[in-house]
Amino acid sequence: MKGFEMNKMRAFLVLPLMMTMCFSQTSRSDEMIIRKIADNVLARTTLGYQAVGSGTTYDSVKDIPDGVEVRFRDPYTEWGYLMGVMNLAMEHLGEQLGEEKYTNYPVRHVANGFNSYKYFQDRFKHDRPHYRWPYGQFWTMGSLDDCGAMAASVIDVYQMDTKKEYRAYIDKTAGFIMNRQDRLADGTLCRKTPHEMTVWADDMYMSVPFLARMGHLTGDVKYFDDALKQVFNFTRYLWCPEKGLFFHCYYNDLGRNGVAHWGRCNGWIIMSQCHLLELLPENHAQREALRQNLERQILGLAKYQTAEGLWRQLLDKSDSYTESSGTAMFVYGIAKAVNEGWIDQRYASIALRGWEGLKAHKISVDGNLKDICVGTNIDDSIVYYYNRPARTNETHGLGAVIDAGVEILKLKSKMAQQ
Repeated sequence: MKGFEMNKMRAFLVLPLMMTMCFSQTSRSDEMIIRKIADNVLARTTLGYQAVGSGTTYDSVKDIPDGVEVRFRDPYTEWGYLMGVMNLAMEHLGEQLGEEKYTNYPVRHVANGFNSYKYFQDRFKHDRPHYRWPYGQFWTMGSLDDCGAMAASVIDVYQMDTKKEYRAYIDKTAGFIMNRQDRLADGTLCRKTPHEMTVWADDMYMSVPFLARMGHLTGDVKYFDDALKQVFNFTRYLWCPEKGLFFHCYYNDLGRNGVAHWGRCNGWIIMSQCHLLELLPENHAQREALRQNLERQILGLAKYQTAEGLWRQLLDKSDSYTESSGTAMFVYGIAKAVNEGWIDQRYASIALRGWEGLKAHKISVDGNLKDICVGTNIDDSIVYYYNRPARTNETHGLGAVIDAGVEILKLKSKMAQQ
């Protein structure tokens, strides 16, 4: 019996050392994977334009001949919410690794937008939607998709490079979200599509991260209060207590939810709450309620993780495909919550298994991420969600997986030190 007890004691003493060695080794591997994904993005990003029809490329608007219609040379030059996510992720990676090539990525992207948009604004004709023009979302600012996430990244760039034109754009975005964007009678942000005054889960991310940063930038609590109002109102309209998941939408005209517990919309929600908790003053009266809201979502999501550590396109449908952007968002949100001490460390295993699932099944050795659902609207048929295409390196997932990787690096480092 004594020998058995001695062996138990030896094992108890050796286990932390083994865990430390294991996390140290896997952290190097994880960093290599994240670098490959981010470096692929850097390699694919070409700030410039391509002529419609001929395909001739131009490095600057100054090089475009009169009368030639152009499009962005690649999707990483565009101005909208996807690049807002990417810019923030690259900034986080640069801070984590201490490398300017990543931190400078959003600085270059934002500067290019401000140096270029007036060329297209001066030539804008009303024979096509604004989004058909490069940087059309920049000056029209007609929806949350146009400005919310992108302006959040501009705030972060502004804190590195305090140009007055950046601040003017930030203030214009704040005015749009606070005063012009459609809202329900109770102040909940909504859209006129696909039906009058529809609440979209996506819009929590298209507004809350910006509002949180605006509150931090200005010190004005009204932005924090509005961000919290959105989180709690969206939860009231979209949360399904029976499933422990959020619906994609709420039809205000019908007084009911849509049909889908779509993966990525739940991802937008978890990311939004993390952005807000990170910046919300410690003494804010609603801080603990927000933390509990986040923890409740994490508990709900944990029930739908697959044996491989992944989550599905339709979270509660076992016959829908495993999808990478939602999985990355959940890994990010759960790891971030553990790292910040918002939830107990026992939740870490959910994020770690999710990350290992991405590495094993979705991320190739050369840093390509597959099975990312393309852009998705709201639809009344569940079949629509089942049939949404999933592509490799689709821009809806790359920023999220970089953010997830950064938080995993922090989490493994934290656990190795214990």
